[in-house]
This record gives sequence, C-alpha cells and structure tokens, in this order.
Amino acid sequence: MNIKILSRKANLYSTSRLVEASKARGHQVQVIDHLRCNIIIHKNSPQITYRGTLIEDVDAIIPRIGASVTFYGAAVIRQFEMMKVFTATGSEALLRSRDKLRSLQLLSMSGLGLPKTAFANYPRSIDGLIPYVGEVPLVIKLLEGTQGLGVVLTESKNAAESVIDAFNQLRARIIVQEFIKEAGGADIRAFVVDGKVVGAMKRRAKKGEFRSNLHRGGSARVIELTPEENAAAIKATSVLGLGIAGVDMLQSARGPLIMEVNASPGLEGIEKATGTNIADKILDYIERNAAYSTM
Repeated sequence: MNIKILSRKANLYSTSRLVEASKARGHQVQVIDHLRCNIIIHKNSPQITYRGTLIEDVDAIIPRIGASVTFYGAAVIRQFEMMKVFTATGSEALLRSRDKLRSLQLLSMSGLGLPKTAFANYPRSIDGLIPYVGEVPLVIKLLEGTQGLGVVLTESKNAAESVIDAFNQLRARIIVQEFIKEAGGADIRAFVVDGKVVGAMKRRAKKGEFRSNLHRGGSARVIELTPEENAAAIKATSVLGLGIAGVDMLQSARGPLIMEVNASPGLEGIEKATGTNIADKILDYIERNAAYSTM
C-alpha cells in the first residue's frame, strides 16, 4: 500500500514508529506536513498538492493533527476522503472530538459517566454554576486546552472566582467540573483501535500536582481494565466516530468517568508503559479497512 502520514515532523516518536511499522510490512510510506498541502477544488476532481507535486495513488492516510491546526488538518483529511482514500481518523470525527463541549454533550447523551460539568458564556460568578457541579474544590478548564494546559484546580470559592475573572479578561471560554477526590490524582488512558482496547495505562500525577499528564511529569504503569472501563472506552470512541482514540477516564465511586477522548493520542507513553506494539495495531486496522474505502 501507499500510505501517507500527516504530521508536522517526521522525527516525532509517534510518527517515526508508524513509519517503522509501515516499512516493516513492505508498504510505501511518506510523511507529509499537512500545513504544506494545497487543496485543489475542481468539479468532480478533488486534488491535493504537496510542495508543488500532485499527490496521487494513495491507499490510506494516518492523520497526526495537532490541536492548534485542527481546522486546516480536518480540511486536508476531508479532501483525501473526497478522493476515496481511507483515513485512520475521519475529518468529522476529528472536529467532533476536538470540540470539548460538543464531545461532552454527545458522550453524556449516550449514557456514559462523566464528571458533573457546567458551561456558561463568559460567567461572571461561580455562584450560578456551583449548585450543578458540587462544592469546591472545582476544576476549571479551557475549552481549547491540551496536555493539561489551561486546567486549574481551585481549592476555594474565591480562587474559583479569580480564575474565572482571569479567563474572562482573556475572552477564553471555560468549563467547570467537579473534582473527583477518590481518583487520587490518577487517571486511566485506554488506547482504542478499530473498536478494541489494545493497551491501557494508569497515569499518576507527580507530587504536588493533580494533572496526571506524562508531559507534566506524571508516571505511568500498565493496568488491566475492568469490564465496565473497557466497555466505556470502546463506547466513547464509537460515539465520536473515531477509529483510533486515547480515552481518558477517572476511577470514581460511581464507576468510570470519561474526561476526554483524544483523536491523535501519542504512542510513546502507552507503548513504554504496556510493552505493546501499538503502531502495529494501527497498521493492522489500516490493512483491514483500506481496501474497502476505494470500492
């Protein structure tokens, strides 16, 4: 197969692992920077050029789209879709999952457990939200935040008011969520490929930190999911229409609570924690499905 990996940098761990796995199976593979792709729109003839060259005869793409370039990345994926190229992550699924508010709305209506969450248009006070999410401490998140950035734990009502005021001054939209104390500063990342959990790890925040992201110094170890956690991860991925996803969950007294579903989950943390070749699982998925997209 001719596979294109949409990534800004070929030397990123996840990108290089996917290149390695593709070559090991005898596929032709190229990393292309989606921001350098040009979308050519003709009647019944969608095309893409890259560095002045027309891209043709592609069997599958593996999008690795950063949150800051979601709009253009999704447009490039959509163009490949119009060219009847199989994509490991669909354009609409990417947009759906990157919109935190929309994704939480969809997940909640599917019956999945979530932390109690409230959203208001630039709220002036926490008073109107506390009755619906619980008492302090509360978690305040930027709608556009990633990798733990823009996530603040507020220990008091005054602190919550100050954080909300600061974000309002920046015209930044936020959500307010209950703090799940029994999670103990840890969460679960379940890696789902083609409707199956292929690896799971428990991430724990470093001392003095409540965010468990590995990018922020957290640690990770392999974990065996309970049947309820496994089912929740698969269902969350399905609800958002993703073929590949990293589902972040909290363990709570009322069962697993979905925090976020990541459409471009990194491979490094999960591969090192579990010892599983996740890149190979992704190539299995592509090989099973790419032939059908061109029919």
